[in-house]
Amino acid sequence: MPASLAQNASETISDATLAQADLTALSAEYQIYEVVRLEAGQRVYRSHAIAMHGEPKYPANWTHFDYVNPDAPKGGQMTVGSQGTFDSFNAENGRGNPVGAGYESLLESSDDEAFTKYGLIAEWVEWPEDRSWVTFKLRDEARWHDGQPITVEDIIWSYNTLVNDGQPFYRFYFGAVEVVEEVGPRQVRFIFNERDNRELPLIIGQMPVMPKHYWEERDFTTTTLDPPLTSGPYRISAFEPGRYVVRERVEDYWGADLPINVGRHNFNRMRSEFFRDDTVIRTALKAGTLDFRRENQAKAWALDYDIPAVQQGWLRQEEVRHNLPTGMQAFVMNTRRPLFQDARVRRALAFAFDFEWTNSALFFDLYARTSSYFSNSELAASGLPEGEELEILEGHRGQIPDEVFTTPFWVPGTDGSGWPRDNIIQGLELFEEAGWEVRDLQLVNVETGQPMRFEILLVSPAFERIVLPFVRNLTRMGIDARVRLVDQSQYINRLRSFDFDMIVSVMPQSDSPGNEQRDFWSSEAADQPRSRNLAGIKDPVIDALISQVITAPDRESLVARTRALDRVLQWGHYTIPQWHSRSLNLLYWDKFARPETDGLSNNGTAIDRWWYVQAKADELLARERANPEILEAGIEEGSGESGTPGWGTTLLVVAGLGFVVWFLLRGALRRRTA
Repeated sequence: MPASLAQNASETISDATLAQADLTALSAEYQIYEVVRLEAGQRVYRSHAIAMHGEPKYPANWTHFDYVNPDAPKGGQMTVGSQGTFDSFNAENGRGNPVGAGYESLLESSDDEAFTKYGLIAEWVEWPEDRSWVTFKLRDEARWHDGQPITVEDIIWSYNTLVNDGQPFYRFYFGAVEVVEEVGPRQVRFIFNERDNRELPLIIGQMPVMPKHYWEERDFTTTTLDPPLTSGPYRISAFEPGRYVVRERVEDYWGADLPINVGRHNFNRMRSEFFRDDTVIRTALKAGTLDFRRENQAKAWALDYDIPAVQQGWLRQEEVRHNLPTGMQAFVMNTRRPLFQDARVRRALAFAFDFEWTNSALFFDLYARTSSYFSNSELAASGLPEGEELEILEGHRGQIPDEVFTTPFWVPGTDGSGWPRDNIIQGLELFEEAGWEVRDLQLVNVETGQPMRFEILLVSPAFERIVLPFVRNLTRMGIDARVRLVDQSQYINRLRSFDFDMIVSVMPQSDSPGNEQRDFWSSEAADQPRSRNLAGIKDPVIDALISQVITAPDRESLVARTRALDRVLQWGHYTIPQWHSRSLNLLYWDKFARPETDGLSNNGTAIDRWWYVQAKADELLARERANPEILEAGIEEGSGESGTPGWGTTLLVVAGLGFVVWFLLRGALRRRTA
């Protein structure tokens, strides 16, 4: 909303005080948000886009995003690797190990603004000043892949189905919707039970839109390997359960020429190969069976790609900076367990994690320590609170730790030697304050005599080498901590039912936090199975701060309120923060291109705006045929974690070595040229 209008958003006006001539003048002045009428004493705006705060960057006559190449050619194929397996294409009901079908939404975000949505299925969006409702007008040309039009009935059915039978996340995210109704030709309105929640129209625009006529004959609540009917630029054309999925570009895609899609979705086919282990994925990449990988292990990035294909420039290794909040990756303690209900115990455990040694010995000093739930952004709390943030926190003085006002939050650091003696001493002092003491080399509860014992649940063998040094330091404190490695299905089920003591998890964040914070931290979510409140946080202060974040009237208030929430979460010691990176570590074979303006995007880059270059692919294929030993050398030198895989990885590689080498060499000799 324009600043001058935003200042008066809480005031009501009458027909007598704002004549039609004034409406016309406002419409001319503000070309993004057109004032179309008065309703219930408020201005009503209509636009092709809607921003959380301020105005959208791109006007109504825009042609494409600045960070894409509008002339990018269509063609070719990109093959990527995924770890794990899948048994369903219904990702919306929260069951099984799904691969998403690729549903479209009413609105879609831009990547060079904090939080702005542009019309996709919706031609325009309409809302009043207090954002107590939102209306979407569906595009006449929007249709499903079977040719049927996308209707208002589809929108209403999608909402009701997601809230009643979908993932619990949707019940929190869309919980403010009171009424959904058809209000005109191809127009649907959502009425909210909250006012001045600026995010609600945008998050409703994110809702996956599903075809009612397709699902009426099927059971939405079950897993399915029948690719569902969708409406987007790709459809699933081939698959084998647990092994691969091929998505093929829809030649007559209805939205291909929309400004929001120009320069995007350029590959004819997108293929995902599934592997049980990252080691095999890396080997497949080096052999040329895979085209692209985003590397997420620092040691592998530093050592595993010192191979001839990279040295020759065939396989490109590139570090791309981004400006997105990195969220929180951490050890998460389940406060539903009695052991973790004392904040002093949770804080004491943090002294056992030696990040400095971990970063140096395992990560080649490539990472930065995380201390905020909104790290790498202006939303992160630091120093002492001041201004609006301090005013907010003062309202909760006595209900939150005094340190919030007196001490900048800090995470325990070490000298990186691998023997954090001082940290262990400080941790034991905190345990003593909390009623624990060391007896016969065991940390026990003073009152009950019960030893401190808990399990760290993992799903990735690669994380064992990170967690085991942490366990070693816990043992030095007299704590019996054990690592439990389980398969993906068991891990997902245990997370959904909160059946764990401690896990390693990532809590991602956007540059514009809002309703999703309820699912992360609210008291209601703590009791809801399958929610993202893994720590089980139940704190009325945090509930209140979440509400304030959601109702922030402008960007400045959003920043202050988010920092206040961040600070209370920090001093709650619900997690042991780990690390983050401000870069994307990309590897790809030199047969693709991306826009020169890619850097304008906040997210660094995204493959939906890359394209296939036939000339480069032909040249690469000729080089590979002339020098097959270079690819073979990449396979021979591929050793997973730089020669130090975990025991699970080692067994897998040894057991399947013959098949893997045969499969990858075959792929190398028949490189795809589409």
